[in-house]
Amino acid sequence: MDGMHDLGGKQGFGPVRHSPKAEVFHAPWEKRANSLLALAVKHGILNMDEYRHAIERMEPRHYLAAGYYERSLTGLLTLLVEKGVVARAELERLAGGPIPLSRPSAPGRPNAPVRERFRPGDRVRVKEEFVPGHIRMPAYIRGKTGVVVAETPFYPFPDAHAHGIASADEPTYDVQFRAEDLWPNDADPALVHVGVFQSYLERAA
Repeated sequence: MDGMHDLGGKQGFGPVRHSPKAEVFHAPWEKRANSLLALAVKHGILNMDEYRHAIERMEPRHYLAAGYYERSLTGLLTLLVEKGVVARAELERLAGGPIPLSRPSAPGRPNAPVRERFRPGDRVRVKEEFVPGHIRMPAYIRGKTGVVVAETPFYPFPDAHAHGIASADEPTYDVQFRAEDLWPNDADPALVHVGVFQSYLERAA
């Protein structure tokens, strides 16, 4: 899905603020939120693709205003309520007020019915697909052409894995793009590498 979470390559947000000495946690509740997520994954209550999609589904203004661990906690609580592990009313009783959860999910999809294996040096094109559910394809590479550099180990296809749909595992390809092709007339010469799932790719002419 195209949402506020997919900010890569978008203009107007200014430079990315970064501090090499930034603290990992800024408050005790952030450590607890992170631990609860790890516990839920360890016990098989949810998987990481479901978790990512729950964060993607946050109301856009909430997403932009929230910090990393607030987004994490929102995604976790959304899934716990959706899976019936805990009731929203009980969470709000414990919190002493309303708890914002993510919006409902759209349907997912299985692997592409026809997938091709690529080798380093192959020219590939990212399919122009607009998916309402979870997808791990950055919008800024949609429809763009690049060159395969390497293949990574197989992993569950996220468009299905985030929605509980059975699917085949597949590799991602390290695809090299020219910045000038991704952002025509507005990029310095550079090479951009993106891990792209097999189902998102087709052979370039």
